[in-house]
Amino acid sequence: MDLSLLSGVFASPWDIFRNLLDIFIVAYVIYRLLGLIQGTRAVQLLKGLMILLVFSVAASYMQLDMLNWLLEKLWIFFAIALPIVFQPELRRLLEQLGKGSFFKSSSTDVDPQDYQVIIKEITDAVGILSRNRVGALIVIARETGIEEYLESGITVDSLVSSGLLINTFVPNTPLHDGALVIRDGRIYKAACVLPLSNDPQLPPQLGTRHRAGLGITEVSDALAIIVSEETGSVSLGRDRKLIRYLDAQSLRELLEKELINDDVKPTLWRRWSRG
Repeated sequence: MDLSLLSGVFASPWDIFRNLLDIFIVAYVIYRLLGLIQGTRAVQLLKGLMILLVFSVAASYMQLDMLNWLLEKLWIFFAIALPIVFQPELRRLLEQLGKGSFFKSSSTDVDPQDYQVIIKEITDAVGILSRNRVGALIVIARETGIEEYLESGITVDSLVSSGLLINTFVPNTPLHDGALVIRDGRIYKAACVLPLSNDPQLPPQLGTRHRAGLGITEVSDALAIIVSEETGSVSLGRDRKLIRYLDAQSLRELLEKELINDDVKPTLWRRWSRG
């Protein structure tokens, strides 16, 4: 009889505990790493790498030599290029590890129906800002991560209310300059500096606020609400386009379409497809 087989079957309690602990630690580390890259471009990259891995395994199994050679070169290229391209994400990861936030739980998702209240607060605030010709830029982050553009902002972490939105953009206050960002149903950050659009078709009279609002929609699926300081007109940026001269009802209908009617993905999918 093979005694080594028996020793494997009747493993000591310590060996069982050690193996379970090993599996738990590795699973938790992977889970937290996924949580840390949530809200960044790295999530989209991870999807691409997973597809590339599937092709690599298939090419190796089917002995497709030329494809296997090409994929091996791609892996070498990614190993060199990724630390350079994703330097901001790597810096953020190391900072969060140093601050201990690696061991904290991540934020939860918002029920799409909760956006009814949020939309009302936003449209009420935008109406008042528009009538008083107070410039404003409100960004609603969705699935694509924009965290790298928010590092310059000031964390607010508050419920969405029309009063707070209005007070944020009062001229000569500390947070009025820059964009206010709503994420996961809460006011996340204020005074954020966003990338500017270089679209040559934009009317020349549109200033930095409009270009920043359109710019964030060119790099993500976020929505941007812009109130002109000069005219009080309201615009909505989405999908690289700017919809101008909106009234309160039109803005409400567009936001409901984007945030409620179009939000049909399961919660788990929304969390891992975001960034």
